[in-house]
Amino acid sequence: MEKQTYNNAVVRWIDDRLPIFSFMDHEYNQFPMPKNLNYWWNFGALATVVLVAMIVTGIVLAMHYTPHTSMAFDSVEHIMRDVNYGWLIRYIHANGASMFFIVVYIHIFRGLYYGSYKAPRELLWMIGVVILLLMMATAFMGYVLPWGQMSFWGAKVITNLFSAIPLVGESVVEWLWGGYTVDNATLNRFYSLHYLLPFVIVGVVVLHIAALHVTGSNNPDGIDMKGPQDSVPFNPYFTAKDSVGLGVFLLIWAAFVFYAPDYLGHPENYIEANPLVTPPHIVPEWYFLPFYAILRAITFDVWFIEAKLMGVLLMFASILVLFILPWLDTSKVRSCRYRPIYKWFFWVLLIDCVVLGWVGANKPEGMFPLIGLIGTGYYFFHFLILLPILGKIETPLPLPTSISESVTRRSGAPAGATAATGGNA
Repeated sequence: MEKQTYNNAVVRWIDDRLPIFSFMDHEYNQFPMPKNLNYWWNFGALATVVLVAMIVTGIVLAMHYTPHTSMAFDSVEHIMRDVNYGWLIRYIHANGASMFFIVVYIHIFRGLYYGSYKAPRELLWMIGVVILLLMMATAFMGYVLPWGQMSFWGAKVITNLFSAIPLVGESVVEWLWGGYTVDNATLNRFYSLHYLLPFVIVGVVVLHIAALHVTGSNNPDGIDMKGPQDSVPFNPYFTAKDSVGLGVFLLIWAAFVFYAPDYLGHPENYIEANPLVTPPHIVPEWYFLPFYAILRAITFDVWFIEAKLMGVLLMFASILVLFILPWLDTSKVRSCRYRPIYKWFFWVLLIDCVVLGWVGANKPEGMFPLIGLIGTGYYFFHFLILLPILGKIETPLPLPTSISESVTRRSGAPAGATAATGGNA
């Protein structure tokens, strides 16, 4: 890494002994980025912004929250009514969870469309899946903390699923609960872990970014940079581009916070938890609904595996299959731009996930169990059967020889022109 010379004497003195400023300049100022990145590449940066906002607001909320079953619900009401701007901090935090999942899901589907999980970015992708798992654990535990009806019964139903595991299931449930039912010990455990896990996520995000800076970013064409003519420095081109995306995103987040703060929540959670009254329909937060539909998809025993255990296995398998995705996709071409058949199956997968979310939001009666079973079947068919076979038989379109050629071709510039201006496709 080339050492930078700074005019400021203090900065220069620090950098001579700890080259943190040279490191930041190299990794976030001069770092070469493919010049054809579009706005779908904004969402990784947006996720980082949301993570920081969630940690800051979470720390402030923790100062006023009481993790005890007799006081948790009232402490949340205290935050909303008595703490200066407590309502704002809580709404930013509560809606921030949804915003976090929105940007991460878009980030994942962008990776699926453009093949960002393929070599040499397999480990980068796998670290991203670890972040998703940590996010889901953190969000689930956080949803329990308000100690409303949906918080209590959601915790009871979801944790009780582990009882389906042979031999050790009951012990695992008792360990999660800290006793024989969801009670004060459960709330304390979830509170401490909900506070801890975001900092674990920060550590894994640092690994994710480090892996990205080793392999470099993928791009919409899915081809490697051939030289300086294919890249532009991160700053000012992508700091400006990310700033535009951030501005739009913050407006959307603010719209929920100020005009529809409870739209993504559940009204049952404004009723204090009562172990003697079961809500008419227990559902998790919207970002868990597709996985909830997969969990409920199997209503019959499969060989020697009970339906409940099979549902639990499929729910976890729906995420774990993403770990082996780089090896399931046998196509040599990364981007769907040049995969005319698989492009359509990608959109089928996206629709399938939306349908599963719709099924998860409804009671398991009427047509919904059948739709959930079909949706679950296609989800695993897509990854385990379609991807390996299609990669072998599909004939991809010709790839451009370089990113510069792709940029000039899409912009309508003459074939011999060089895109040295840093324009984006």
